[in-house]
Amino acid sequence: MKKFSSILFLSILLLLMNHSVKAQAKITHIAVYVSELNRSSEFYRDVLNFKEIEEPFKDGLHAWFDIGNQVQLHLIEAEWEPVTINKINHLCFSVPNMDDFITILRQHQVEFEDWPGEKNKITIRPDGIKQIYLRDPDGYWIEFNDEY
Repeated sequence: MKKFSSILFLSILLLLMNHSVKAQAKITHIAVYVSELNRSSEFYRDVLNFKEIEEPFKDGLHAWFDIGNQVQLHLIEAEWEPVTINKINHLCFSVPNMDDFITILRQHQVEFEDWPGEKNKITIRPDGIKQIYLRDPDGYWIEFNDEY
């Protein structure tokens, strides 16, 4: 009986400990405010090659994209109000081959630059990772690197 009580006590203690541990939050999506949904959707779908996915609103003001790692990008069109945009606040994506990606950008006539702002240049981090920066149709900064 004493052994059973000890096992029961330990089981209850473990159960309580598991319930007191909180789950770590995880990212599910990034929402981006855009001025023209169709223009931005074309950019993210056709230039950056993100897969457009079903969105529940069906109101012509939302577009959702699968951007990998079980994360979505939600574009939301609303009446445009000026926003402060600078390079420090940016989204970042990794590509398997920077040269191939730059070829796609050039085919779509999308300008890119290095961190200091020199056009058509690549930043190379101290660890050897290549980075470029570009703007989406509303001016938001996006970093692409080859840390794939």
